[in-house]
Amino acid sequence: MATENHSIVTEFILGGLTNQTELQLPLFFLFLGIYLVTVIGNLGMISLICLNAQLHTPMYYFLSNLSFLDLCYSSVITPKMLVNFVSERNIISYAGCMSQLYFFLVFVIAEGYMLTAMAYDRYVAICSPLLYNIIMSHHVCSLLVAVVYIMGLIGSTIEISLMLKLSYCEVLISHYFCDILPLMKLSCSSTRDIEITVFFLAGFNIIVSSITLLVSYAFIFSSILHISTREGRSKAFSTCSSHLAAVGLFYGSASFMYLKPSTASSLAQENVASVFYTTVIPMLNPLIYSLRNKEVKAAMKKTLRRKMF
Repeated sequence: MATENHSIVTEFILGGLTNQTELQLPLFFLFLGIYLVTVIGNLGMISLICLNAQLHTPMYYFLSNLSFLDLCYSSVITPKMLVNFVSERNIISYAGCMSQLYFFLVFVIAEGYMLTAMAYDRYVAICSPLLYNIIMSHHVCSLLVAVVYIMGLIGSTIEISLMLKLSYCEVLISHYFCDILPLMKLSCSSTRDIEITVFFLAGFNIIVSSITLLVSYAFIFSSILHISTREGRSKAFSTCSSHLAAVGLFYGSASFMYLKPSTASSLAQENVASVFYTTVIPMLNPLIYSLRNKEVKAAMKKTLRRKMF
Protein backbone atom coordinates (compact mmCIF):
# COMPACT_ATOMS: atom_id res chain seq x y z
CA MET A 1 0.00 0.00 0.00
CA ALA A 2 1.40 3.40 -0.93
CA THR A 3 0.22 6.74 0.31
CA GLU A 4 0.92 10.37 -0.41
CA ASN A 5 0.46 11.68 3.11
CA HIS A 6 1.14 10.20 6.51
CA SER A 7 -2.41 11.07 7.66
CA ILE A 8 -3.71 8.35 5.28
CA VAL A 9 -1.45 5.73 6.87
CA THR A 10 -3.45 4.16 9.69
CA GLU A 11 -1.21 1.17 10.37
CA PHE A 12 2.24 -0.27 9.79
CA ILE A 13 3.43 -3.84 9.33
CA LEU A 14 6.41 -4.88 11.44
CA GLY A 15 8.92 -7.05 9.57
CA GLY A 16 10.00 -8.83 12.75
CA LEU A 17 13.30 -10.50 13.49
CA THR A 18 13.01 -13.27 10.88
CA ASN A 19 10.77 -14.47 8.05
CA GLN A 20 11.52 -18.14 8.78
CA THR A 21 8.32 -19.64 10.20
CA GLU A 22 10.15 -22.56 11.86
CA LEU A 23 12.03 -20.08 14.08
CA GLN A 24 8.99 -18.13 15.27
CA LEU A 25 8.00 -20.46 18.11
CA PRO A 26 11.55 -21.04 19.46
CA LEU A 27 12.14 -17.28 19.39
CA PHE A 28 8.82 -16.71 21.18
CA PHE A 29 9.88 -18.93 24.08
CA LEU A 30 13.41 -17.48 24.11
CA PHE A 31 12.22 -13.89 24.40
CA LEU A 32 9.41 -14.86 26.76
CA GLY A 33 12.07 -16.32 29.07
CA ILE A 34 14.23 -13.19 28.73
CA TYR A 35 11.26 -10.94 29.48
CA LEU A 36 10.19 -12.97 32.53
CA VAL A 37 13.74 -12.77 33.93
CA THR A 38 13.73 -9.02 33.21
CA VAL A 39 10.42 -8.44 35.00
CA ILE A 40 11.25 -10.66 37.98
CA GLY A 41 14.80 -9.30 38.27
CA ASN A 42 13.88 -5.61 38.12
CA LEU A 43 10.73 -5.86 40.22
CA GLY A 44 12.71 -7.98 42.68
CA MET A 45 15.45 -5.33 42.86
CA ILE A 46 12.92 -2.54 43.45
CA SER A 47 11.10 -4.58 46.13
CA LEU A 48 14.36 -5.58 47.82
CA ILE A 49 15.48 -1.96 48.09
CA CYS A 50 12.08 -0.84 49.41
CA LEU A 51 11.88 -3.63 52.04
CA ASN A 52 15.41 -3.34 53.48
CA ALA A 53 16.34 -0.25 55.50
CA GLN A 54 20.08 -0.85 55.01
CA LEU A 55 19.55 -0.25 51.28
CA HIS A 56 17.87 3.13 51.80
CA THR A 57 20.91 5.05 50.59
CA PRO A 58 21.47 7.30 47.54
CA MET A 59 23.23 4.54 45.61
CA TYR A 60 20.28 2.16 45.91
CA TYR A 61 17.77 4.96 45.36
CA PHE A 62 19.35 5.48 41.94
CA LEU A 63 19.54 1.72 41.38
CA SER A 64 15.81 1.31 42.07
CA ASN A 65 15.10 4.00 39.48
CA LEU A 66 17.44 2.28 37.01
CA SER A 67 15.51 -0.97 37.52
CA PHE A 68 12.24 0.90 36.94
CA LEU A 69 13.56 2.33 33.66
CA ASP A 70 14.85 -1.08 32.52
CA LEU A 71 11.45 -2.62 33.27
CA CYS A 72 9.60 0.17 31.44
CA TYR A 73 11.57 0.30 28.22
CA SER A 74 11.68 -3.48 27.96
CA SER A 75 7.89 -3.56 28.45
CA VAL A 76 7.39 -1.01 25.68
CA ILE A 77 9.05 -3.38 23.17
CA THR A 78 8.95 -7.04 24.23
CA PRO A 79 5.21 -7.80 24.74
CA LYS A 80 4.37 -6.57 21.23
CA MET A 81 7.30 -8.56 19.83
CA LEU A 82 6.02 -11.71 21.57
CA VAL A 83 2.53 -11.22 20.09
CA ASN A 84 4.06 -10.81 16.64
CA PHE A 85 5.86 -14.17 16.91
CA VAL A 86 2.48 -15.97 17.11
CA SER A 87 0.50 -13.68 14.76
CA GLU A 88 0.07 -14.12 11.02
CA ARG A 89 0.24 -10.37 10.30
CA ASN A 90 2.41 -8.17 12.50
CA ILE A 91 0.28 -5.04 12.40
CA ILE A 92 0.65 -1.98 14.62
CA SER A 93 -1.52 1.13 14.32
CA TYR A 94 0.00 4.49 13.37
CA ALA A 95 -0.85 5.88 16.83
CA GLY A 96 0.47 2.72 18.51
CA CYS A 97 3.71 2.92 16.53
CA MET A 98 4.34 6.55 17.44
CA SER A 99 3.41 5.90 21.08
CA GLN A 100 5.82 2.96 21.24
CA LEU A 101 8.61 5.09 19.77
CA TYR A 102 7.88 8.00 22.13
CA PHE A 103 7.93 5.98 25.34
CA PHE A 104 10.92 3.94 24.22
CA LEU A 105 12.87 7.16 23.69
CA VAL A 106 11.74 8.59 27.05
CA PHE A 107 13.01 5.60 29.01
CA VAL A 108 16.19 5.01 26.99
CA ILE A 109 17.35 8.64 27.17
CA ALA A 110 16.49 8.72 30.88
CA GLU A 111 18.49 5.52 31.44
CA GLY A 112 21.60 7.13 29.99
CA TYR A 113 21.31 10.08 32.35
CA MET A 114 20.48 7.80 35.30
CA LEU A 115 23.77 5.98 34.76
CA THR A 116 25.45 9.40 34.73
CA ALA A 117 23.82 10.37 38.03
CA MET A 118 24.99 7.06 39.50
CA ALA A 119 28.56 7.86 38.40
CA TYR A 120 28.37 11.20 40.23
CA ASP A 121 27.10 9.38 43.32
CA ARG A 122 30.10 6.99 43.22
CA TYR A 123 32.45 9.98 42.73
CA VAL A 124 31.14 11.68 45.88
CA ALA A 125 31.17 8.41 47.86
CA ILE A 126 34.83 7.66 47.07
CA CYS A 127 36.34 11.13 46.71
CA SER A 128 34.45 12.90 49.54
CA PRO A 129 33.28 10.14 51.91
CA LEU A 130 33.04 12.41 54.98
CA LEU A 131 30.72 14.81 53.14
CA TYR A 132 28.76 12.10 51.31
CA ASN A 133 25.57 12.29 53.40
CA ILE A 134 25.56 16.09 53.20
CA ILE A 135 26.21 16.37 49.44
CA MET A 136 23.95 13.46 48.45
CA SER A 137 21.00 14.54 50.58
CA HIS A 138 17.48 13.31 49.85
CA HIS A 139 16.68 16.66 48.24
CA VAL A 140 19.71 16.48 45.91
CA CYS A 141 18.99 12.86 44.94
CA SER A 142 15.33 13.67 44.18
CA LEU A 143 16.41 16.67 42.10
CA LEU A 144 18.90 14.56 40.10
CA VAL A 145 16.26 11.91 39.40
CA ALA A 146 13.77 14.61 38.34
CA VAL A 147 16.34 16.05 35.90
CA VAL A 148 16.93 12.56 34.50
CA TYR A 149 13.25 12.09 33.65
CA ILE A 150 12.92 15.66 32.32
CA MET A 151 15.84 15.08 29.92
CA GLY A 152 14.13 11.90 28.70
CA LEU A 153 10.85 13.74 28.11
CA ILE A 154 12.50 16.67 26.31
CA GLY A 155 14.62 14.51 24.00
CA SER A 156 11.77 12.16 23.07
CA THR A 157 9.30 15.02 22.52
CA ILE A 158 11.68 16.76 20.08
CA GLU A 159 12.31 13.56 18.12
CA ILE A 160 8.69 12.37 17.98
CA SER A 161 7.48 15.81 16.88
CA LEU A 162 9.82 15.57 13.89
CA MET A 163 8.70 12.02 13.08
CA LEU A 164 5.04 13.08 13.10
CA LYS A 165 5.76 15.60 10.34
CA LEU A 166 7.00 12.94 7.92
CA SER A 167 4.91 11.63 5.01
CA TYR A 168 5.02 7.85 4.62
CA CYS A 169 4.83 6.05 1.27
CA GLU A 170 5.31 2.51 2.59
CA VAL A 171 3.99 0.61 5.59
CA LEU A 172 6.41 -2.32 5.95
CA ILE A 173 8.88 -1.54 8.75
CA SER A 174 12.02 -3.67 8.37
CA HIS A 175 12.38 -4.05 12.11
CA TYR A 176 10.64 -5.69 15.08
CA PHE A 177 9.52 -2.41 16.68
CA CYS A 178 8.97 1.22 15.72
CA ASP A 179 12.39 2.84 15.85
CA ILE A 180 13.54 6.09 14.27
CA LEU A 181 15.88 4.80 11.56
CA PRO A 182 13.55 2.08 10.12
CA LEU A 183 10.64 4.56 10.08
CA MET A 184 12.68 7.20 8.24
CA LYS A 185 13.32 4.70 5.45
CA LEU A 186 9.55 4.61 4.74
CA SER A 187 9.25 8.36 4.26
CA CYS A 188 8.32 10.01 0.97
CA SER A 189 9.79 13.33 2.07
CA SER A 190 13.41 14.23 2.79
CA THR A 191 14.69 12.96 6.12
CA ARG A 192 17.98 14.84 6.04
CA ASP A 193 16.96 17.37 8.69
CA ILE A 194 15.62 14.64 10.97
CA GLU A 195 18.76 12.51 10.53
CA ILE A 196 20.92 15.49 11.48
CA THR A 197 18.69 16.27 14.49
CA VAL A 198 18.70 12.64 15.67
CA PHE A 199 22.47 12.44 15.23
CA PHE A 200 23.07 15.63 17.20
CA LEU A 201 20.55 14.76 19.94
CA ALA A 202 22.05 11.29 20.36
CA GLY A 203 25.53 12.82 20.18
CA PHE A 204 24.63 15.47 22.76
CA ASN A 205 23.17 12.91 25.17
CA ILE A 206 26.09 10.52 24.79
CA ILE A 207 28.80 13.22 24.87
CA VAL A 208 27.38 15.05 27.92
CA SER A 209 26.93 11.76 29.75
CA SER A 210 30.33 10.45 28.64
CA ILE A 211 32.21 13.58 29.74
CA THR A 212 30.52 13.41 33.15
CA LEU A 213 31.31 9.71 33.41
CA LEU A 214 34.93 10.13 32.33
CA VAL A 215 35.58 13.05 34.67
CA SER A 216 33.89 11.25 37.57
CA TYR A 217 35.90 8.08 37.03
CA ALA A 218 39.15 9.98 36.48
CA PHE A 219 38.77 11.41 40.00
CA ILE A 220 37.57 8.03 41.33
CA PHE A 221 40.57 6.12 39.98
CA SER A 222 42.92 8.85 41.20
CA SER A 223 41.45 8.54 44.69
CA ILE A 224 41.61 4.74 44.59
CA LEU A 225 45.29 4.81 43.61
CA HIS A 226 46.03 7.00 46.64
CA ILE A 227 44.53 4.43 49.03
CA SER A 228 47.46 2.89 50.89
CA THR A 229 46.20 -0.68 51.41
CA ARG A 230 45.49 -3.22 48.69
CA GLU A 231 42.32 -4.31 50.50
CA GLY A 232 41.08 -0.71 50.60
CA ARG A 233 41.72 -0.24 46.88
CA SER A 234 39.93 -3.50 46.09
CA LYS A 235 36.92 -2.55 48.20
CA ALA A 236 36.70 0.92 46.62
CA PHE A 237 36.94 -0.48 43.09
CA SER A 238 34.31 -3.18 43.79
CA THR A 239 31.74 -0.46 44.52
CA CYS A 240 32.22 0.84 40.95
CA SER A 241 32.69 -2.38 38.96
CA SER A 242 28.98 -3.15 38.53
CA HIS A 243 28.26 0.38 37.38
CA LEU A 244 31.17 0.30 34.92
CA ALA A 245 29.82 -2.94 33.41
CA ALA A 246 26.33 -1.44 33.03
CA VAL A 247 27.75 1.74 31.47
CA GLY A 248 29.87 -0.21 28.97
CA LEU A 249 26.95 -2.37 27.83
CA PHE A 250 24.51 0.52 27.49
CA TYR A 251 26.71 3.11 25.78
CA GLY A 252 28.47 0.58 23.57
CA SER A 253 25.23 -0.64 22.01
CA ALA A 254 23.65 2.86 21.93
CA SER A 255 26.65 4.28 20.07
CA PHE A 256 26.52 1.47 17.51
CA MET A 257 22.80 2.00 16.92
CA TYR A 258 22.61 5.78 16.60
CA LEU A 259 26.06 7.32 16.03
CA LYS A 260 26.52 6.01 12.51
CA PRO A 261 25.15 6.71 9.02
CA SER A 262 21.89 4.84 8.32
CA THR A 263 23.59 2.78 5.55
CA ALA A 264 26.71 1.89 7.55
CA SER A 265 25.58 -1.59 8.62
CA SER A 266 23.37 -4.41 7.43
CA LEU A 267 19.82 -5.03 8.66
CA ALA A 268 20.98 -8.21 10.41
CA GLN A 269 23.69 -6.32 12.32
CA GLU A 270 21.18 -3.63 13.32
CA ASN A 271 18.70 -6.25 14.55
CA VAL A 272 21.32 -8.05 16.66
CA ALA A 273 22.52 -4.78 18.22
CA SER A 274 18.94 -3.64 18.76
CA VAL A 275 17.88 -6.91 20.44
CA PHE A 276 20.84 -6.62 22.78
CA TYR A 277 20.00 -2.98 23.45
CA THR A 278 16.25 -3.41 24.04
CA THR A 279 15.89 -6.83 25.65
CA VAL A 280 19.20 -8.23 26.91
CA ILE A 281 20.54 -5.16 28.79
CA PRO A 282 17.37 -4.72 30.91
CA MET A 283 17.71 -8.39 31.90
CA LEU A 284 21.44 -8.17 32.68
CA ASN A 285 21.44 -5.01 34.84
CA PRO A 286 19.73 -6.51 37.93
CA LEU A 287 21.92 -9.62 37.59
CA ILE A 288 25.09 -7.47 37.40
CA TYR A 289 24.13 -5.45 40.47
CA SER A 290 22.95 -8.43 42.54
CA LEU A 291 25.64 -11.00 41.73
CA ARG A 292 28.51 -8.55 42.28
CA ASN A 293 27.11 -6.71 45.30
CA LYS A 294 27.56 -8.06 48.83
CA GLU A 295 24.98 -5.70 50.33
CA VAL A 296 22.29 -6.77 47.85
CA LYS A 297 23.07 -10.46 48.41
CA ALA A 298 22.94 -9.96 52.21
CA ALA A 299 19.62 -8.10 51.93
CA MET A 300 18.26 -10.88 49.71
CA LYS A 301 19.20 -13.56 52.25
CA LYS A 302 17.69 -11.50 55.08
CA THR A 303 14.44 -11.02 53.15
CA LEU A 304 14.20 -14.72 52.29
CA ARG A 305 14.77 -15.70 55.95
CA ARG A 306 12.10 -13.21 57.00
CA LYS A 307 9.61 -14.76 54.56
CA MET A 308 10.45 -18.31 55.63
CA PHE A 309 10.20 -17.70 59.35
